[in-house]
Amino acid sequence: MLANLFKPKTPPLIGLDISSSSVKMVELVEAGKAGPRMERYAIEGLPKDAVVDGNIANLEATADVLRKCHKKLGSRTKNVAMALPTAAVITKKIICAAGMSEMELETEVEGEANQYIPFALDEVNLDFQVVGPSANNPGEVEVLIAASRKEKVEDRMAVAEAAGLHGLVMDVESYAMQMAFDLIRPKLPKQGREQNIAVVDIGSAMMHITVLRDSESIYSREQAFGGSQLNQDIQRHYGLSLEEAEVAKKSGSLPASYENEVLRPFMDNAALEVQRALQFFFTSTQYNSVDQIILAGGCATLPGLDDLVSTRTRVTAIVANPFANMQISPKIQLKKLIADAPALMIACGLAMRRFDA
Repeated sequence: MLANLFKPKTPPLIGLDISSSSVKMVELVEAGKAGPRMERYAIEGLPKDAVVDGNIANLEATADVLRKCHKKLGSRTKNVAMALPTAAVITKKIICAAGMSEMELETEVEGEANQYIPFALDEVNLDFQVVGPSANNPGEVEVLIAASRKEKVEDRMAVAEAAGLHGLVMDVESYAMQMAFDLIRPKLPKQGREQNIAVVDIGSAMMHITVLRDSESIYSREQAFGGSQLNQDIQRHYGLSLEEAEVAKKSGSLPASYENEVLRPFMDNAALEVQRALQFFFTSTQYNSVDQIILAGGCATLPGLDDLVSTRTRVTAIVANPFANMQISPKIQLKKLIADAPALMIACGLAMRRFDA
């Protein structure tokens, strides 16, 4: 099985997001009728090439960062929910007869999986979940199948174990992002109902776009564009090393010309990439409009990027904050959390797995 991809009701756990540039941990706790409370979070940068294209390339270095991040988090909880990159997981919906036993469903799923998974079944972790009744036939149910190469799951479980943590849930990044989006949706016009909502996650190396309609993914795509491009632009423009460029950007020690000569062109390019991603959506589906853009990832909080994207696409864009309606622990600096929130979407969605019914 895919390491309990669809496991219901789990004990206390931490949402652990391992991206190509950093490790992010979020712990939510039950706060009664108010729903979950943001208890603590931590972010720790990863060394270059520790994680490449979503794969753990250097287990020891990554485990070391996990240990540091968990120590910074300050939690006694060792259980973690992790996610595989969306591109590493094959998903498919199938139709089965209603009322089948778990064993009968498993047999049916394995038979179907044989037809579309390009690997031998003993090389993959396979899991499934009954989504609900079929829209066309009340005597049938829709079943979601998810499959990934075993080594993809095992690498993440191994790095958690090496850091002294216990991998309890393995999810998919796109599903975790959707869970976090569900925390934002109530604040949208008409609560986002019957609308196409584009969640654009601009990470370090890749930009992921997922278009949701009534919380169901109807389109996803990734493009090779991310925050590392800005570091490279700084490096070239000012003759710095990549490390010096990163330090100068974070410390705010770049020349006064930085904003107009480097940052603004990068943001214009980012807005153009979002527009391009939407055009791919329009030409690949039956839809020709998007009602709202949610900007996530580390680049989302660049001052004015939301306005630039709105102007370029003619669609309202807002910066993601899945914690906006939550109680926040007094230990957390609210201003810092708002700045970090867009980069914590996946970790937040994973932390929400604690409250699965």
